[in-house]
Amino acid sequence: MDADYHSGDDFVVEFLDYRYGFSRTDFGQRVVAAAVRLELVPQRDLTADEADDLVELASTGATAHPRSGLGEHLRDQAAAIDQLHGETLCYWLRKLVFRGAWLDHRVKAGLLDVAFDEASGGFAYRMPSDQSPLVELAPVPSWAELRYTDG
Repeated sequence: MDADYHSGDDFVVEFLDYRYGFSRTDFGQRVVAAAVRLELVPQRDLTADEADDLVELASTGATAHPRSGLGEHLRDQAAAIDQLHGETLCYWLRKLVFRGAWLDHRVKAGLLDVAFDEASGGFAYRMPSDQSPLVELAPVPSWAELRYTDG
């Protein structure tokens, strides 16, 4: 199995010893999902400009040219957002993008099975021959106190 995930060449994320390439669409969807998981934005459809502002933050580390109210919020609150936890928001967005691609890549290669857990409303990952969960999704910090609420 190829160790590196690749859906395109628009964005590259390097984490540990892996190098993953993403198409613009794939990366954008993963970054938005990560922002929702981190409670930075509410779970709703973001506008294209809001998603582009998140992609800019995740890919460059800053929102220098906001396209939306969310981008202005990210720019104006950058210091508070980055000091809220031990690692920056950009780090966590990239980590969750990587983690999701890593899991998807292993499911596609047949190294993991995925099942929906109705009780928790989440997904569980297992070895194909084992019923106990193999990968517990690690907890993530919350940016809820600095959440963007306009929109």
